[in-house]
Amino acid sequence: MAESVRHYDVLVVGAGPAGLAAAHAAASHGVRVGIVDAQPRAGGQVWRHDVAHRAPAMARRALAALGAGQVDWLAQTQVTLAQPGWLLADSPAGARQLHYGSLVLATGARELLLPFPGWTLPGVTGAGGAQALAKQGWPLTDRRVVVAGSGPLLLASAATLRRHGAHVLGIHEQASRRALAGFALQLPRWPAKALQAAALQVQLAGIGYHAGSVVVAAHGDTQLREIEIEGPRGRYHIVCDQLAVGYGLVPNTELAELLGCRLERSGAHPQVAVDAQLRSSVANVFAAGEALGIGGRDSARIEGAIAGHMAAGAPDAAQALQSRRRRARAFATQLQHAFALDARVHDLAREETVICRCEDVALGELRGFTDTRDAKLASRCGMGACQGRICGSALAELGLGDADRSTDGGRRPPVFPVRLAALADSFTDDSQGIHP
Repeated sequence: MAESVRHYDVLVVGAGPAGLAAAHAAASHGVRVGIVDAQPRAGGQVWRHDVAHRAPAMARRALAALGAGQVDWLAQTQVTLAQPGWLLADSPAGARQLHYGSLVLATGARELLLPFPGWTLPGVTGAGGAQALAKQGWPLTDRRVVVAGSGPLLLASAATLRRHGAHVLGIHEQASRRALAGFALQLPRWPAKALQAAALQVQLAGIGYHAGSVVVAAHGDTQLREIEIEGPRGRYHIVCDQLAVGYGLVPNTELAELLGCRLERSGAHPQVAVDAQLRSSVANVFAAGEALGIGGRDSARIEGAIAGHMAAGAPDAAQALQSRRRRARAFATQLQHAFALDARVHDLAREETVICRCEDVALGELRGFTDTRDAKLASRCGMGACQGRICGSALAELGLGDADRSTDGGRRPPVFPVRLAALADSFTDDSQGIHP
């Protein structure tokens, strides 16, 4: 297993903005750095490779360290199991044991999808999901698309969809016009963000932006035909080919849980608890970016650099970035207040609305359970391919589930589905392999 066992001074999990910044910062101190990501290309969800358009300049600069060979880049490598001091990962080349002196968790976030009548129809996707599909070449030319939900991701998604040929009929934001106006008044405190917002406004010229507007149902037979909107002036229907609807992001904390890192809550969803130096409760394990709570690209890059410096044993370099981190997180706090979900969003699902798409479990089947584990055993909710990442987050947001799974005994391995061959490989060297 010589080739399949690798040792790093600093190992980074996740190759988005936080992970790339962490790897670059750690490598600047001359230590051996590895970075792992399940995708074939670095960049994460924010800088996902676009088949039709060049990556932004900031992304190209962040990716330069990988191209220069300063960091060992392990693409298409999925972490599945964790032991103290090393991780088991599965890759096209087979199972790999990745040993580390320090570990940086830059695991990012996933989209929060909330159930409503018709949300499982073909043609309905997440806002971020639609953006990813567009970048990967999904045909959109002249398709009539509605973007809805909450948060700045809607604007970025609409801009990407339009750039790829979609006819964006409108953007429907659930936050009230008053909340948005209050947020706009705060934007001058962050000039770079104000410029970014202005640039998006230019890209989205001619597309209606509707505040206090919620998709309450999607209608169709074998695919989406129209959606029903509830806005300040009542309910109305829009004929469309696609609906891209998302309600923000949820931190990915599965690997942190498996490692035994302490989690804390901000609202309905858990995040990794860290100190000011981004140290988790587990020795030599650091965390950065969205895993600490949704903060956006700028927070992720700054926190990634802090974590990378700390992991490489350079606390002075990390300390120099603390004021920038506080400023970036202050902006994230403003976002959370402005785009807090309205109570009516939580009441869209009906008794017959499917909650768990993997196992086809409706909301009514989950009524009466006070324990997440009991509900899972009785209905199989959360036992499908996504392992509860979609329905679990939705139920937590709706106040019907326990997002930190404390009633379910915590996170159990593997983190993601794994090939039996990869598990078998981990037992071939008794001095290194996983022990039952």
